Amino acid sequence: MSIYVGNLSYEVTQDALSSVFAEYGSVKRVQLPTDRETGRLRGFAFVEMGSEAEETAAIDALDGAEWMGRDLKVNKAKPKEDRGSFGGGGRSGGGGGGGGYNSSRSRY
Repeated sequence: MSIYVGNLSYEVTQDALSSVFAEYGSVKRVQLPTDRETGRLRGFAFVEMGSEAEETAAIDALDGAEWMGRDLKVNKAKPKEDRGSFGGGGRSGGGGGGGGYNSSRSRY
């Protein structure tokens, strides 16, 4: 399981985040996602710790805590959803067909 850490400063580093969480147990991995286009940090991270008890201790202590001028949002990460294909499904129902130029306009 991993921990979601939100509302992070865009100046945060993996080492800095790891050292904060290390106060509550062993840190296995820290992920700082970046924007694909700009390469800039996205303002959140995922932290994996050695045990469930360490994760719980870190969440309890750090959720709402101020760090680097921001109030952290810390909770259990939700499993990644399978997004499937893009789009929101097909259109249902029929649409009216269009006519030609000004076809609905009556003549004199």
